[in-house]
Amino acid sequence: MDSSTTATISSLKTTISPNPNRTKKTPIFHYKKTKLPSFSTFKSVKCIHSPPPNPKPSNSSPFICTAVTFSPSQTTELVPSKLHHLITEFQSLSQPVDRVKRLLHYATFLSPLPDSSRVDSNRVMGCTAQVWLEAQLDQYGKMRFWADSDSEITRGFCACLIWVLDGAVPEEVLKVTTEDLTALNVGLPVGARSRVNTWHNVLVSMQKRARMLVAERDGKKDFDPFPSLVVSSDGIQAKGSYAEAQARYLFPDESKVQELVKELKEKKIGVVAHFYMDPEVQGVLTAAQKQWPHIHISDSLVMADSAVKMAEAGCKFITVLGVDFMSENVRAILDQAGFGEVGVYRMSNERIGCSLADAASTPAYMSYLGAASGSPPSLHVIYINTSLETKAYAHELVPTITCTSSNVVQTILQAFAQIPDLNIWYGPDSYMGANIAKLFQQMTMMSDEEIAEVHPAHNGDSIRSLLPRLHYYQDGTCIVHHLFGHEVVEKINDMYCDAFLTAHLEVPGEMFSLAMEAKRRGMGVVGSTQNILDFIKQRVQEALDRDVNDHLRFVLGTESGMVTSIVAAVRHLLGSTKSSEKAKVNVEIVFPVSSDSITRTSTNSTSGLNSVKVGDIILPVIPGAASGEGCSIHGGCASCPYMKVSVCLVANCLHWFIYFGL
Repeated sequence: MDSSTTATISSLKTTISPNPNRTKKTPIFHYKKTKLPSFSTFKSVKCIHSPPPNPKPSNSSPFICTAVTFSPSQTTELVPSKLHHLITEFQSLSQPVDRVKRLLHYATFLSPLPDSSRVDSNRVMGCTAQVWLEAQLDQYGKMRFWADSDSEITRGFCACLIWVLDGAVPEEVLKVTTEDLTALNVGLPVGARSRVNTWHNVLVSMQKRARMLVAERDGKKDFDPFPSLVVSSDGIQAKGSYAEAQARYLFPDESKVQELVKELKEKKIGVVAHFYMDPEVQGVLTAAQKQWPHIHISDSLVMADSAVKMAEAGCKFITVLGVDFMSENVRAILDQAGFGEVGVYRMSNERIGCSLADAASTPAYMSYLGAASGSPPSLHVIYINTSLETKAYAHELVPTITCTSSNVVQTILQAFAQIPDLNIWYGPDSYMGANIAKLFQQMTMMSDEEIAEVHPAHNGDSIRSLLPRLHYYQDGTCIVHHLFGHEVVEKINDMYCDAFLTAHLEVPGEMFSLAMEAKRRGMGVVGSTQNILDFIKQRVQEALDRDVNDHLRFVLGTESGMVTSIVAAVRHLLGSTKSSEKAKVNVEIVFPVSSDSITRTSTNSTSGLNSVKVGDIILPVIPGAASGEGCSIHGGCASCPYMKVSVCLVANCLHWFIYFGL
């Protein structure tokens, strides 16, 4: 080995040996003042035989290693220097197998944690292997870390991270990014990608613990946790009033379910509903699905396709639980498929709008289309969350194709592959447009091979050529996804950075970037509601296959109505698992609700506030989040008020079916 590698190994031996007798009141290391030379001549600090106070039985060595104290400027230089040293060392190994061997070698320097530390509360989430991490802030204001894993490669990763960050001030720990570690992972076998994600996830967990310890030291008030639902094989636990409201209808009245099934069967009625529908209705429909297969809850893309399948199976009527553009889409697709005789019904005689559909019908959007028509060749890619009238009118001005959040990226890439000088005009969702542009910008930093996996007709040059030709509307947002702004993102970053992050493509840029970073380390998904559901199901199944105790936490970055389908899918997986009786997997769904969209009034209030008069206009009052809904005064809602307009109580739904003679 070269001299620099020898120095690294020697340093690892002295800096990552744990003191099993640490307590928050006892210094972890004995210190001596040492002037640190330049990193190229850095040598290890020798161990001093010093028995710890109040020794406890342990298999670990009773030796405590001295560390060194540094001035702030010296500490600032040390972490980047160590990181650079590791990068240089690993990049000098040209063969993947040599890098793996080096990690395994470093793993030998990581002393095992005692059983008392290998507990669920110390687990690092998102790792294929089991990883445990402990952290303390010592009396000198420096971070101390200990880690262990049941995987030797992961132990090697942990050893390297501890060598870099142990003894650093919290600010330096927080400055390191997962991108800083990218160069260290080059050359690992493809099958070791999950280990690479572990490397990143351990870093994120270290940083979360650093934030918490600093906040505790400074006496800062903890953030109130977001409301959540915990699903296990034993049942469902609701944390917070908002979660209680969501959970209230997961187990509907069986008599109501039977009554609904009877009506649907007798009159051959199919039901398509969106994920964002009210939890009361979704709870009944989910229970009824077990007895009547022609009920489908999905995203808007699948609703119309499901209606066609129901018509093919003999359904005479289709009821659409959603906003107007969904009903229009179902009608149009049924007509196109030759089922014009199948009746399509919606849940209200009143208009059921959508903030995005409204944005696309404004004069400003027509001006946007006018600019598109004056820049040939142009293609207008319009989001499905718009009316048929808007789509038809737009097509008269400029060639128009409809997309959803599931296929918008592929739609744009395919169009540009077929016509390389095409101008793309996306609308009306401004956040989604900005996120798509950011996604393509990130693709320019990928290799041609990685880009080809996204779309085989593209490479770095074609993506760079696309970017200046991509335009998006600047004044249209979904009021639900607008909620995921700075306050919510800051809280997620502080409290839930080690959780699985899910985000709809309609969320603001901050939330999009956070979820994309999580996605790069296998801890997140950005896409449609169906993409989010599939991601959660996949991660839960992986945890069950590992057959060890686990607690999976998912931050739900979309409308809260999704929880009904998520809970149903998770309960099905937990109920069908063949894992051992000892393994217990809990799944927590977190609702990132803005603080000012949570009601401050009692859920038992009888004030009867149903509307408020503003001038000559009477506006409905939307209940606070304790009732399962709620909107922020700064914009954004915990759940979609447009969707909830189309909802009726279960009993009224039954009368509705009968009233229309279905």
